[in-house]
Amino acid sequence: MDEQYTVEVNPLESPKAKTPPVASHSDQPELLHDKSFWGMAVTQFLGAFNDNLFKQLMLLIATPAAVAAAVKDDQQWKATVVFALAFILFGGFAGWLADRTSKRTLIIFSKVAEILVMLLGMIGFYFFDIIGFNGMLAVLFLMGVQSAFFGPPKYGILPEAIRDRDLPRANGIFLMFTFVAIIFGVALAGVLKECLGVGMIWGISGVCVLIAIAGTATSLLVWRVPPAVPGGQLRRQDLFIPARIIRLVMSDKNLLFALLVSSVFWMLGGVVQSGVNALGLTQLGLGDGWTSFLAAMMAVGIPAGCVLGGYLSRGRIHPRVVTTGAVGMFVCLVLLSLQGGPHRHLLGFAGTIPVLVALGFFTGLFVVPIQVSLQVLPPPEDKGRMIAVMNQCNFLGIIVGGLLFGTVIGILEVGNWPRNIVFAVTATIMLPIALFYRPEERALGDG
Repeated sequence: MDEQYTVEVNPLESPKAKTPPVASHSDQPELLHDKSFWGMAVTQFLGAFNDNLFKQLMLLIATPAAVAAAVKDDQQWKATVVFALAFILFGGFAGWLADRTSKRTLIIFSKVAEILVMLLGMIGFYFFDIIGFNGMLAVLFLMGVQSAFFGPPKYGILPEAIRDRDLPRANGIFLMFTFVAIIFGVALAGVLKECLGVGMIWGISGVCVLIAIAGTATSLLVWRVPPAVPGGQLRRQDLFIPARIIRLVMSDKNLLFALLVSSVFWMLGGVVQSGVNALGLTQLGLGDGWTSFLAAMMAVGIPAGCVLGGYLSRGRIHPRVVTTGAVGMFVCLVLLSLQGGPHRHLLGFAGTIPVLVALGFFTGLFVVPIQVSLQVLPPPEDKGRMIAVMNQCNFLGIIVGGLLFGTVIGILEVGNWPRNIVFAVTATIMLPIALFYRPEERALGDG
């Protein structure tokens, strides 16, 4: 499979009218024996690990309990908004480039850029006393830019390179790797920061540089695929959301609802992650290590949910899988919001752990069919841009989530109310999705 396609286009060369070869999966190895698939999965794992290790270090610094950083109020929302803003600004161009050039080429280039950004992050943490938290936000923005260019080829290459019927299982494994990386990244950030202190964060971020180098190496195993739209001209509308994609989404209600639900999902995900940090550090009085442990518990259940979601969705999109995941997420969020006990949190530390694991499980179950829908519904020539639009909408949701968290947490601080009320807000938003969202059941072709 690695040699199936040999046509690659340099994004800097002059546009030429080229017709990409038609993808043929007849001689493709089985998914679990495809070294290119595992190369992409490991590359994604290492990238997600880096993102979450670095972002969790930033979020811990931004939380009031991190007194060594001299932060007086909860500034997690700033980090969330800055990271997401990069996707809004550059997502359109990244999507155009993902269709204009080989997705493999863009994946490799973006991984090389990750090395440079992580080096800059290590330098920034070393000089943190000089540049402060706001200075590190600039580095976080650059990391968001790198991720914006990595996203469209990362997800867009799957429907180009593997059979349609394998997409649910591939996405299940892919997302499992992603969230296992979140477990290690988030948990390790808190443990290392608590053990080594704020002054040694620059050394911790040095690990990210090594991981970025390893991810660049594994990206070389990724499938060789041709450009979907070789020689495509860049238009002003491509920098945002092309009118063609707007018409495509508006003409297909299944695609429209999948896009909207995906955006709301990521909006709630950002609020919940910040909410767990606020719950642990501010309400339960935990240290960085145990708070990051709690945050990682969400990711413990997600791999099982992703794998089961992929298995139950094999060969088709099942609305019952989505509904089960949505209802389970709603119930878990309600449980996390219950008041009582010495810390005004009924579950307490021990009770929160299994509920967060269950929340992760239902999250994985919920997200796999939606991810598959956004990959298979667009026509081949628009898959890269559709993934870019999905990223833009998802991170617009994350920005809204960051602002929502900042607003809610500000109200809770003024009233001296418990931080876990944040979960009641997210449960309220999740309720209509659990009650009314039903994706259309459809079979997936052999590809």
